[in-house]
Amino acid sequence: MVRKAISSDVEWIEAMYNEHFAYENEHGAFTVFKKGIYPTKKDAEDALCAGALYVYEEEGSIAGSIIVDKVQPTEYRTVTWGKSLTDDKVMVIHLLMVRPCMAGKGIASSLVKYAMELAKRNSCEAIRLDTGSQNIPAVSLYKKLGFRIVSDAPMKVGGAIPHSGHLFLEKILSDSSYML
Repeated sequence: MVRKAISSDVEWIEAMYNEHFAYENEHGAFTVFKKGIYPTKKDAEDALCAGALYVYEEEGSIAGSIIVDKVQPTEYRTVTWGKSLTDDKVMVIHLLMVRPCMAGKGIASSLVKYAMELAKRNSCEAIRLDTGSQNIPAVSLYKKLGFRIVSDAPMKVGGAIPHSGHLFLEKILSDSSYML
Protein backbone atom coordinates (compact mmCIF):
# COMPACT_ATOMS: atom_id res chain seq x y z
CA MET A 1 0.00 0.00 0.00
CA VAL A 2 1.31 3.47 -0.90
CA ARG A 3 0.87 6.23 1.66
CA LYS A 4 2.34 9.56 2.66
CA ALA A 5 5.45 9.04 4.81
CA ILE A 6 5.53 9.85 8.52
CA SER A 7 8.56 10.69 10.66
CA SER A 8 9.00 7.13 11.94
CA ASP A 9 9.44 5.94 8.33
CA VAL A 10 12.71 7.84 7.89
CA GLU A 11 14.75 5.21 9.78
CA TRP A 12 13.31 2.51 7.50
CA ILE A 13 14.10 4.61 4.45
CA GLU A 14 17.67 5.20 5.58
CA ALA A 15 18.07 1.44 6.11
CA MET A 16 16.68 0.86 2.60
CA TYR A 17 19.21 3.33 1.13
CA ASN A 18 22.00 1.44 2.96
CA GLU A 19 20.68 -1.90 1.65
CA HIS A 20 20.79 -0.41 -1.84
CA PHE A 21 24.42 0.70 -1.42
CA ALA A 22 25.43 -2.72 -0.08
CA TYR A 23 23.61 -4.51 -2.91
CA GLU A 24 25.23 -2.38 -5.63
CA ASN A 25 28.63 -2.78 -3.97
CA GLU A 26 28.27 -6.56 -4.11
CA HIS A 27 26.44 -7.03 -7.43
CA GLY A 28 27.42 -4.01 -9.53
CA ALA A 29 25.74 -0.66 -9.82
CA PHE A 30 22.93 0.56 -12.06
CA THR A 31 22.81 3.94 -10.31
CA VAL A 32 25.44 6.61 -9.71
CA PHE A 33 24.34 7.06 -6.10
CA LYS A 34 27.13 7.39 -3.54
CA LYS A 35 26.82 6.48 0.12
CA GLY A 36 27.03 9.57 2.30
CA ILE A 37 26.41 11.88 -0.65
CA TYR A 38 23.06 10.92 -2.23
CA PRO A 39 20.60 9.67 -1.22
CA THR A 40 20.94 10.23 2.52
CA LYS A 41 18.75 10.27 5.59
CA LYS A 42 18.73 14.07 5.31
CA ASP A 43 17.29 13.82 1.78
CA ALA A 44 14.44 11.73 3.19
CA GLU A 45 13.95 14.11 6.12
CA ASP A 46 13.89 17.15 3.83
CA ALA A 47 11.34 15.46 1.54
CA LEU A 48 9.23 14.50 4.56
CA CYS A 49 9.24 18.11 5.81
CA ALA A 50 8.25 19.30 2.32
CA GLY A 51 5.37 16.80 2.18
CA ALA A 52 6.95 15.11 -0.84
CA LEU A 53 7.87 11.69 0.59
CA TYR A 54 5.68 8.63 0.04
CA VAL A 55 6.26 5.00 0.98
CA TYR A 56 5.13 1.56 -0.07
CA GLU A 57 4.35 -0.39 3.08
CA GLU A 58 4.03 -4.15 3.09
CA GLU A 59 3.35 -6.23 6.18
CA GLY A 60 4.38 -3.42 8.52
CA SER A 61 7.70 -2.58 6.87
CA ILE A 62 8.75 -0.08 4.24
CA ALA A 63 9.50 -1.81 0.93
CA GLY A 64 9.96 1.30 -1.20
CA SER A 65 9.80 5.08 -1.29
CA ILE A 66 9.36 7.91 -3.75
CA ILE A 67 9.99 11.64 -3.57
CA VAL A 68 7.60 13.59 -5.78
CA ASP A 69 6.73 17.29 -5.95
CA LYS A 70 6.43 20.23 -8.34
CA VAL A 71 10.06 21.37 -8.02
CA GLN A 72 12.01 20.93 -11.26
CA PRO A 73 15.81 20.70 -10.93
CA THR A 74 17.80 23.49 -12.60
CA GLU A 75 18.91 21.19 -15.43
CA TYR A 76 15.27 20.73 -16.49
CA ARG A 77 15.26 24.34 -17.77
CA THR A 78 17.59 23.38 -20.64
CA VAL A 79 15.57 20.33 -21.74
CA THR A 80 13.19 20.55 -24.70
CA TRP A 81 10.20 18.79 -23.18
CA GLY A 82 7.36 17.24 -25.18
CA LYS A 83 4.99 19.92 -23.93
CA SER A 84 5.84 23.43 -22.75
CA LEU A 85 4.21 23.83 -19.32
CA THR A 86 4.36 26.16 -16.34
CA ASP A 87 5.86 24.71 -13.15
CA ASP A 88 2.45 24.33 -11.50
CA LYS A 89 1.39 21.91 -14.27
CA VAL A 90 4.36 19.55 -13.82
CA MET A 91 4.97 16.90 -11.16
CA VAL A 92 8.54 15.61 -10.78
CA ILE A 93 9.73 12.24 -9.52
CA HIS A 94 13.04 12.93 -7.79
CA LEU A 95 13.94 9.60 -6.21
CA LEU A 96 12.43 6.15 -6.50
CA MET A 97 13.86 3.41 -4.31
CA VAL A 98 12.85 -0.20 -3.64
CA ARG A 99 14.57 -2.52 -1.19
CA PRO A 100 16.75 -4.84 -3.28
CA CYS A 101 15.22 -7.92 -1.64
CA MET A 102 11.76 -6.72 -2.77
CA ALA A 103 12.69 -6.04 -6.43
CA GLY A 104 10.50 -7.57 -9.12
CA LYS A 105 7.29 -7.47 -7.07
CA GLY A 106 5.71 -4.45 -8.76
CA ILE A 107 6.54 -2.04 -5.94
CA ALA A 108 8.31 0.49 -8.16
CA SER A 109 5.39 0.36 -10.62
CA SER A 110 2.92 0.97 -7.80
CA LEU A 111 4.91 3.96 -6.54
CA VAL A 112 5.19 5.53 -10.01
CA LYS A 113 1.48 4.94 -10.71
CA TYR A 114 0.70 6.59 -7.38
CA ALA A 115 2.82 9.59 -8.41
CA MET A 116 0.89 9.80 -11.69
CA GLU A 117 -2.43 9.77 -9.83
CA LEU A 118 -1.09 12.41 -7.44
CA ALA A 119 -0.14 14.54 -10.45
CA LYS A 120 -3.64 14.22 -11.92
CA ARG A 121 -5.25 15.12 -8.57
CA ASN A 122 -3.05 18.23 -8.47
CA SER A 123 -4.14 19.32 -11.98
CA CYS A 124 -0.75 18.55 -13.52
CA GLU A 125 -0.52 17.86 -17.23
CA ALA A 126 2.81 16.05 -17.17
CA ILE A 127 5.11 14.11 -14.93
CA ARG A 128 8.85 14.37 -15.46
CA LEU A 129 11.91 12.60 -14.14
CA ASP A 130 15.52 11.85 -14.88
CA THR A 131 17.60 8.70 -14.60
CA GLY A 132 20.98 7.45 -15.71
CA SER A 133 21.10 5.80 -19.14
CA GLN A 134 22.99 2.91 -17.50
CA ASN A 135 20.06 2.27 -15.13
CA ILE A 136 18.45 -0.31 -17.43
CA PRO A 137 15.83 -1.51 -14.89
CA ALA A 138 14.59 2.05 -14.28
CA VAL A 139 14.58 3.02 -17.97
CA SER A 140 12.62 -0.16 -18.80
CA LEU A 141 10.10 0.50 -16.02
CA TYR A 142 9.48 4.09 -17.07
CA LYS A 143 9.07 3.15 -20.74
CA LYS A 144 6.66 0.37 -19.77
CA LEU A 145 4.60 2.94 -17.86
CA GLY A 146 4.40 5.24 -20.88
CA PHE A 147 7.23 7.69 -20.26
CA ARG A 148 9.16 8.93 -23.27
CA ILE A 149 12.83 9.86 -23.34
CA VAL A 150 12.96 13.48 -24.49
CA SER A 151 16.64 14.31 -23.98
CA ASP A 152 19.99 13.24 -22.62
CA ALA A 153 22.39 15.65 -20.99
CA PRO A 154 24.78 16.03 -18.07
CA MET A 155 23.25 16.44 -14.62
CA LYS A 156 24.29 16.65 -11.00
CA VAL A 157 22.34 13.76 -9.46
CA GLY A 158 20.86 14.82 -6.15
CA GLY A 159 22.50 18.17 -6.82
CA ALA A 160 25.87 16.61 -5.93
CA ILE A 161 26.99 13.75 -8.20
CA PRO A 162 28.06 14.76 -11.74
CA HIS A 163 26.80 12.36 -14.41
CA SER A 164 27.13 12.78 -18.16
CA GLY A 165 24.80 10.07 -19.48
CA HIS A 166 21.57 11.24 -17.94
CA LEU A 167 18.15 10.73 -19.53
CA PHE A 168 15.17 13.04 -19.11
CA LEU A 169 11.75 11.41 -19.40
CA GLU A 170 8.23 12.78 -19.57
CA LYS A 171 4.71 11.45 -19.54
CA ILE A 172 1.95 13.75 -20.79
CA LEU A 173 -1.03 12.84 -18.64
CA SER A 174 -3.71 14.15 -21.02
CA ASP A 175 -2.35 12.30 -24.06
CA SER A 176 -4.18 8.99 -24.52
CA SER A 177 -1.10 7.49 -26.19
CA TYR A 178 0.64 7.87 -22.83
CA MET A 179 -2.09 6.22 -20.77
CA LEU A 180 -1.61 2.91 -19.01
